[in-house]
Amino acid sequence: MTWNVWWRFGGAWREREPAILGVLADARPDVLALVETWRDGDRTQADLVAEHLGLPTAVFVPTGLPPVPDAPEPDLAGVEMGIALVARWPALATRTVPLPAPQRPGPPAHALHATLDHPAGPLHVVVATLEWEPRYAEDRMAQAWALADLAADAALDGDLPVLVLGDLNARPDGPQLAALTRQLADLWPLGGGDPGAATLSSVVPEAPREVTELIDRRIDHVLARPGRPGGTLRADGARLAGTEPVGGRYPSDHFAVLVDVELTS
Repeated sequence: MTWNVWWRFGGAWREREPAILGVLADARPDVLALVETWRDGDRTQADLVAEHLGLPTAVFVPTGLPPVPDAPEPDLAGVEMGIALVARWPALATRTVPLPAPQRPGPPAHALHATLDHPAGPLHVVVATLEWEPRYAEDRMAQAWALADLAADAALDGDLPVLVLGDLNARPDGPQLAALTRQLADLWPLGGGDPGAATLSSVVPEAPREVTELIDRRIDHVLARPGRPGGTLRADGARLAGTEPVGGRYPSDHFAVLVDVELTS
C-alpha cells in the first residue's frame, strides 16, 4: 500500500489524523509507503501508524519533496517532511539514496531502500516521491530513470520481488512511468485495477487543480520486478482507499493504492 498523507498541510491535520489511522486499520497492509509524512522531534507519523497497526517496523527519511513551507504556522515550526516505510517484518538494513535534482534548489530528494526480513527471504522495498512541478520537468525525468536503475540493480536479486512504492507524480501515459516500466511492472493493471482510476482527484476540495497534467490521474504507484530475470509477478485486488470523507473531510488530498502481491520468484 502507498499513500500520500499530505503532511500537516491544510490547517486541519489533527482532524485528519484519526481518519488516516482508520483507513489504514481497515486496509491492514503488510508493507506501507507513506509520502508527505512528518517527523516532529523524536516522533514520526510512521511510529504512530506502526503502533496503531501493531507492526514492528517504522522507518522515516527526510526528503526535500515537497519543501516545507518557508513560513509555517507556529505549531509546525521544526516539523520535517519525509517519506516512510511501515512493515510487518523487521528491517535487516535501510539506506537512503539521493535522487538527482539539478534544477530544484534546496534540500535533495531521496529514496528509501529497506531490506525486510520476510520468512521466504530478503524482501527489498523502495519508497520514493518524484518532482511534480512542471518547471522542474528535467528533474522528474532524471529521478524516474534513477529510481528504475536502483530497483533493477542485480544486487537486489533474490527469491522475492523487488517492490517500488510511492507518489511518483507519473501519470499512466506519461514519460516518467514509461521510463519506470521499462524495468518494472505496474501492478495496478496486473492486479485488475480500474483503468480510469485517479489517485489525485478533483472530487477532493483540497486537491491541487492547478497541476493540470496530474489532476484526475493515477500518479501514486505500486511497481515491482521479479526477484530474478525470467521470474513471474502475480498481483490481484488492485484498489483505492481513503476515497470517502470522514466527518465531512477527506483524510488526504490523495487516495491510497493497495495491491495484493503474491511473493513468488
